[in-house]
Amino acid sequence: MTAYISVSFSNRQSADQVLTAITAALNELSIATFIFVDHYQFDATQEQQMMQQAMADIDRCDILVAETSRKAIGIGIEAGYAKAKGKAIIYLRQKNAEHSTTVAGISNFQVVYDDTNDLKRQLAEVARKILQQPKEVME
Repeated sequence: MTAYISVSFSNRQSADQVLTAITAALNELSIATFIFVDHYQFDATQEQQMMQQAMADIDRCDILVAETSRKAIGIGIEAGYAKAKGKAIIYLRQKNAEHSTTVAGISNFQVVYDDTNDLKRQLAEVARKILQQPKEVME
């Protein structure tokens, strides 16, 4: 099983500890992670190639984890595409961050966390639930 981690490109560096916690929690349950912004660099003229690649990568994953502590339109687009493809969506945000009604509204699970330890604990609980449920329950 593989999880596509959706995070704002501009927020990538400041989200390093959070992404490390996400990866650790999922890897402990044998769920591989794929962080799109870590694999590619696109310039402003390559928007179509970027989105085609994102959709292809989401197609190869089973879960989409949307880290929305910093809102970004791309996260919403990726989550919407994954939802349309029947993928489980996990909405994440730090407790003091602004709520994303659109991503939360299409998510199957929500994790609002205090710190990275709380994030790892809650995300592991959610991931265990996903591993125990048949795929069609997520659609």
